Amino acid sequence: MTTVGRRERKKVQTRQALADAALRLFLERGYDGVTVAQIADAADVSLATLFKHVPDGKEALIFDDGAQRREALTATVRDRPAGTSILDALRAFMSGRGVFATELSPELRRYRDLIVATPALRDYQRKLWAASEGALAEAIAAEAGRDAADPALRALARYVLEIPDVVGMGPDPLAAMNAVFDLLAEGWSGP
Repeated sequence: MTTVGRRERKKVQTRQALADAALRLFLERGYDGVTVAQIADAADVSLATLFKHVPDGKEALIFDDGAQRREALTATVRDRPAGTSILDALRAFMSGRGVFATELSPELRRYRDLIVATPALRDYQRKLWAASEGALAEAIAAEAGRDAADPALRALARYVLEIPDVVGMGPDPLAAMNAVFDLLAEGWSGP
């Protein structure tokens, strides 16, 4: 059993206090109505401490570092039920997240709506999705018995990870997401 030291626990607590303060202020005042100084003040830390914990700026305050996302994506491919295609597993994974999710608690709905309504947060989230491309391509390659450097697999991973950005702002994101997955599964047959 690994014991987390006091310094590490304090880092986690400070990061959580910053994230909580940022989300609360963003929801109250809108993303553009909040400065990093206000977030630091609300979390009772110095501005230097805020930047030490979150060097990527205020966008990064309400997201994790993307590691959980990468692990969830690779687990979706690796641990999918027998007989379930990789694309079907990824479709099911995506359909329960963000703009595609239909059953969210009011708190999660407010969080999602904040991201959707804020270009800087959408852009940061897109970066997090894109950062998972290599790991997803490797997971797909391992399951398909192919080389992870195969450009077709890298393209497939990239296309899947771009779906939230490409269709997330439309009138029916879930239907659009399903149409993209159908196209990926069936291929393009032309006009």
